[in-house]
Amino acid sequence: MVRFWNNIKTVFLMGGLMGLLLAAGSTWGQHGLLIALVLGGTMNLIAFFFSDRIAIAAMRGREVDARTGGDLYAMVDRLRQRAGLPMPRVYICPQEAPNAFATGRSPSHAAVAVTQGALRLLDHEEMEGVMAHELAHIKNRDTLISTIAATIAGVLAYLAQMAMFFGVPRGRDAGPNALIALLGVVVAWLGAVLIQMAISRSREFVADADGASIAGSPRGLASALRKLETVGKRIPMDNPNPAQNNLFIVEPFCGNAVLRLFATHPPTGDRIAALLGRA
Repeated sequence: MVRFWNNIKTVFLMGGLMGLLLAAGSTWGQHGLLIALVLGGTMNLIAFFFSDRIAIAAMRGREVDARTGGDLYAMVDRLRQRAGLPMPRVYICPQEAPNAFATGRSPSHAAVAVTQGALRLLDHEEMEGVMAHELAHIKNRDTLISTIAATIAGVLAYLAQMAMFFGVPRGRDAGPNALIALLGVVVAWLGAVLIQMAISRSREFVADADGASIAGSPRGLASALRKLETVGKRIPMDNPNPAQNNLFIVEPFCGNAVLRLFATHPPTGDRIAALLGRA
């Protein structure tokens, strides 16, 4: 039921993004919207097709196989068979900050990665829960969903920048109208960013629920989330790219209460409560 309602929430949020896009387009005009769409779409398509390489390179991941990956590789292989997925590439990253992530444009072009800190911190059941969560992201094609949301938000960001640069609309008597139009586009962009973050948070709940099903129990993932949250606050990630925060199982840069609306992940306590409610 939790998974169902979070999927419904994602649908409504994506619809909200499209509504904001159309509203901004009517304010700016078809030509401005087209330019923004081409620029924003191109950048996010590049990120979509090369997301796995970009993320792995940023984290300095080292690929392992059945010979070099030991228990981790065997665990991922067992869990992906249970989930009905092809075998993803498996990486170990040198960071001491405990974390993990999945990336790739499709289940057949996917990768999972875990940091050395997480390998040292988590026991077998907890690591199973983490890897199952990441495989759930792959199965649900969350990279594609995030790319669509980011593209729409990027288009609205370009519209806002264009409005600031050109002063929409122009003319000697357009002062109040220009301010209103500019404010409308900026509000649309801000709304798109908030909706994008809300989509990311809803996908984490879905991946938690599906990951618990793949692992066979929510207990391992719930315990892992608690440890990752606690230790992650003491050991910061080495120069992570904030644009990739949504990839990780727990957010490396967690804002304070004022910035929670912009967080890519829901509060860890809420995730644990939702998981244990399934037990």
